[in-house]
Amino acid sequence: MHFVTGGAFNGKLKWVREQYQLDDLEHTWISAYKGEEIPELHGKKIIVLEGIEVWIREVTRSIPAAACREKWQSLVREWIKWESKDQERKLVLIGNDISKGIVPIAPEDRLWRDVTGWVYQDLVSAAERVDVIWYGLNQKLK
Repeated sequence: MHFVTGGAFNGKLKWVREQYQLDDLEHTWISAYKGEEIPELHGKKIIVLEGIEVWIREVTRSIPAAACREKWQSLVREWIKWESKDQERKLVLIGNDISKGIVPIAPEDRLWRDVTGWVYQDLVSAAERVDVIWYGLNQKLK
């Protein structure tokens, strides 16, 4: 599993496309920004899930923070299991860093920011590779 994060509009998508040469390879790209749901993983060797923070926000609206984090931990376990069944499988997760700037005033926005931070910590812990993209440049953290 590869987790890619960074600021909005900082080149994460372009970097992932170039890193994995996705224009040449068969892959699946699922985007929360387009209203797509988190999929059951199957099929393609490379699957990109874009907009992790959007899916986290949806979950925080319906269940408590602890349950939300547990739900995401369960998803991560499923994703790792999917990857482990074939050496050529790769899951790439892309999420905007929403932890910088002013702390939101609205309680539901603060909750979303907090849960996103916790989920990202879990993703970083589980991922075999982690990159931060700022202004189109990557910094490999793991």
